[in-house]
Amino acid sequence: MTATTTASPWQGHDLGTRTVSYTERDAILYALAVGAGADRLDLVYEEHLRVLPTFALTLAQWAPDALGALGAFDVTTAVHGSQRLVVKGPLERSGELTMSARVADVWDKGSAAVFDVEVSCDRFTATWSLFAPGSGGFGGDRGPSAPRRPDRPAEHGPTVTTHSRQAALYRLLGDRHAMHVDPEAAKAAGMPRPFLHGLCTLAAALLPLADALGAHPADLVELQARFAAPVFPGDRLALRGWNDDGAGVRFEASAADDDRTVLSGGRARFAPDAPGREETPDA
Repeated sequence: MTATTTASPWQGHDLGTRTVSYTERDAILYALAVGAGADRLDLVYEEHLRVLPTFALTLAQWAPDALGALGAFDVTTAVHGSQRLVVKGPLERSGELTMSARVADVWDKGSAAVFDVEVSCDRFTATWSLFAPGSGGFGGDRGPSAPRRPDRPAEHGPTVTTHSRQAALYRLLGDRHAMHVDPEAAKAAGMPRPFLHGLCTLAAALLPLADALGAHPADLVELQARFAAPVFPGDRLALRGWNDDGAGVRFEASAADDDRTVLSGGRARFAPDAPGREETPDA
């Protein structure tokens, strides 16, 4: 017999529609915040600017915040568990996006629940998976299991060096949760000190992974990863990447100093026919 499951009352909840505008300055600030160097004129100079697709996630941050504000879970203990992004078209250098959001799924993990918040517009579909302690036990489906690491040596091994100001800079793009800048707020959340936003870590890892594949990071078409442990500003990350489907890569990242895994189950795919980036030296 098939066990009967009970859906959460939040499943399918409509979070509304919002139009968010942005400028070239916002897109450039984002590229700098996630680690683009001054020599990447294609990412940091308006004359050659290509907007990173992951920038869209800062524009859609209102949706998971809106669900927390409605009382679906305790915002002081909930954490960002994983992220998915499907790119439908490139972002303009500036403009506005009209986005609709809903709670696509709620998974019952027993003592906790995972809320999948889906945001859609004509340029992308993004899904935040929010792990909320104390919200499970309603009799729902446990949801999909974590993807496995490929059983072979990695083909790529780039590194990422975060910097001490990175969380303070990234929060200016919209995610201003205090735990990323205030030591007391971080301690209240169970962390020894302020830590980097998971989405900043993910985007920072994507830049060298794209380079390793000979792809331009703006040609990203699909991305997903789980946030396994916090990254603290200044951490150096060791990346491992496994070629997947020619234009894609499976990946994970760990802190180089203590080998704790910080990103797991990662997968990125780039447009297969897009040319690799051209080096544009700093003037």
